[in-house]
Amino acid sequence: MKRWKYITLLISVLSMPIWADNIEEGINLDEVVVAGSRWTQNADLQPIKITKLGFEESNKYNPQTAADLLNLSGEVFIQKSQYGGGSPMIRGFATNRLLYSVDGVRMNTAIYRAGNIQNVISLDPFAIGSSEILFGPGAVGYGSDAIGGVMIFNTLKTKLSETEKPHLYGSATLRTATASTEFTGHAHIGVGFKKWGFVTSFTYSDFNDLKQGLHGPDDYVQQYNVQPNYTVGGTVEDIVTLNTEERKQSPSGYNQFNIMQKLRYAPNQYWNLEYAFHYSETSDYSRYDRHQRMRNGQPRYAEWNYGPQTWMMNQLVIEQTRKTVMYDSLKINAAFQMFEESRISRDLNKPNRETQTENVEAWSATIDFRKSILKNLSLYYGAEYIQNNVKSTGEGLNVLTNETSVIASRYPKAKWYSAGIYAQAEWQATKTLNLEAGLRYNHYLINSDFSTAGYEVPFDEHQKSDAGSVSANIGLNWRPKHGWLMRINYARGFRAPNVDDMGKLFDSVDGYITVPNPNLKPEYADNVELGLAKKFGTFLQMDITGYYTHLNNAIVRRNSTFNGSETMMYQGEECRVQALQNAAEANIWGIQAGIEAEFAKWFYFNTRLNYQHGREELDSGEKSPSRHAAPFFGRAALGFDNGKISVEAYTQFQAECSAEDMPEEEREKTEIYALDADGKAYSPGWITINLRASYNIYKGLYLNASLENIADKRYRPYSSGISAPGRNFTVSATYSF
Repeated sequence: MKRWKYITLLISVLSMPIWADNIEEGINLDEVVVAGSRWTQNADLQPIKITKLGFEESNKYNPQTAADLLNLSGEVFIQKSQYGGGSPMIRGFATNRLLYSVDGVRMNTAIYRAGNIQNVISLDPFAIGSSEILFGPGAVGYGSDAIGGVMIFNTLKTKLSETEKPHLYGSATLRTATASTEFTGHAHIGVGFKKWGFVTSFTYSDFNDLKQGLHGPDDYVQQYNVQPNYTVGGTVEDIVTLNTEERKQSPSGYNQFNIMQKLRYAPNQYWNLEYAFHYSETSDYSRYDRHQRMRNGQPRYAEWNYGPQTWMMNQLVIEQTRKTVMYDSLKINAAFQMFEESRISRDLNKPNRETQTENVEAWSATIDFRKSILKNLSLYYGAEYIQNNVKSTGEGLNVLTNETSVIASRYPKAKWYSAGIYAQAEWQATKTLNLEAGLRYNHYLINSDFSTAGYEVPFDEHQKSDAGSVSANIGLNWRPKHGWLMRINYARGFRAPNVDDMGKLFDSVDGYITVPNPNLKPEYADNVELGLAKKFGTFLQMDITGYYTHLNNAIVRRNSTFNGSETMMYQGEECRVQALQNAAEANIWGIQAGIEAEFAKWFYFNTRLNYQHGREELDSGEKSPSRHAAPFFGRAALGFDNGKISVEAYTQFQAECSAEDMPEEEREKTEIYALDADGKAYSPGWITINLRASYNIYKGLYLNASLENIADKRYRPYSSGISAPGRNFTVSATYSF
């Protein structure tokens, strides 16, 4: 991995993306998106809800990560366990029930877990040309995991010259923010010739410990600071002190860099070939919420860090546009990705540091076809193959003697395979009515080897599991008269068990240990949604979507046994044994609504509102609120934009989740929530008032500034383990050419 980093650093040239489109959603008739068929289509003809984010958001709002970019939609709720994080929640689902796609390549791996994940921060928001959110199951086009939605990230494109003269483009940005004394530098440059083109992008960000707001629950104030203290051959006497800076959340800082290189060759009008290289790496960063766990009146951990999170992707795309009997357009997308992550922990005043490291090699290949059969009938079909090779290790280190030992790994050595074929048809029945239907068959296979896991299992060490699944969708889009749009859609999604489900050994909360279960089967989600949108002249647009999802055969954590016992010793503590099982069902329904208004040529208002309610089955048969169904949330903005100057006041908000409405799984996490009068965990509601401005100083030179959380509120989004920034002043300068 280090070799790749230095090679890429040598070939990278500083640059940055040019101004792009803003948020587009609802019934913008000419909007083009990458829809469930994996091809670009007119969004107005899709029977599903799609939201598009253009690159302008990164310039206007200065999102620090790709997770923060998604948050700008007002329709994706972001959870953070630490500052270096961001786990999206969509329509009551999260983590391994959502799918990430980067330039058509599946980013989900075989170790995506049900707990919160932060893999999305590996993506560089400055290098993302546009993003699309497909709400609801997208399994026909994207396969396993696409239950709550699909997040499609399209990175910067290479451009070719239309003349004999080379086309040169690029820009650079510098940004700083006060809440974490952030420094970010980003640049990109591209050159296009008649047949050849390339673009190179580089970003570096450094974040110090994050400061939270001044006014809010005292429960969010950090009680203690821990300074690891030991000497080789001496003793461990970690220093615990009272925290005297209530706004500072320590440790939470980290740094990260991203590199992207693309090379394109178009020999003629029919063929297009492109190679892309992506690399991202973070520093070590602390799991902040774990540092707030207490034991016997003292912090439990002296150290709890994630090791560097790295992601590398090599991608080759071959496209042909030429009418044949089988297709009008052909696209082959082959990729190789490497992922590395680790967990490093040491109990307070204990000498043993434990490190679990995971490496995943992900191979994928898709072939997609598009064919117009009749004037109003189009067929999209294709096939996909995925292979993940998982390697997991566990190492113990005595910090006093430097002696190492082998400890239990998080996963067994494993290979996860998935293969699928799909077909989707789009029929323009009349000028105002179009229908879409699709079908997919998918088969998965897992080979696991527990012989190197570092612990005994009550089954054969070599496990093999496989199963097939069928998913489908059917929907219609009707425009009864000008300015009206009505949608109805049914879709079935699935999630095939992965290595994390079947082979994981870890402690989710104090006193519990999750053990492997090789007998899992796929879970299925059936979703129905209805959408209505109305455009009033050229100044007002309103839309509302209602949906209902039933999750069956759900993979959930339940009490279990290991080697015939209900408890086992883990990291020196006797823990209750649990395992993931196909043991539940869940029902989620909700409403998404929005308004966009343009009062005059330069004045606008928009808002997005989201309400969702979920119930999931417990081990006892009782019902509990769904863990990933966020409380009512949204955003609203009022702004002025004349092209030269842009000013906007906006707000973001979340309703309270009371102790009675808290999911069963969340009620014991008192270290991350506020406590009510009865000492029960709950998530207080919050609202922030924010102001941003942009000024075009001269030609391609822009100055952007924002003042976030003006009231300096101390708040923590639902399920998050770290508070959001307090009053935060951000300023950036961008020059593009």
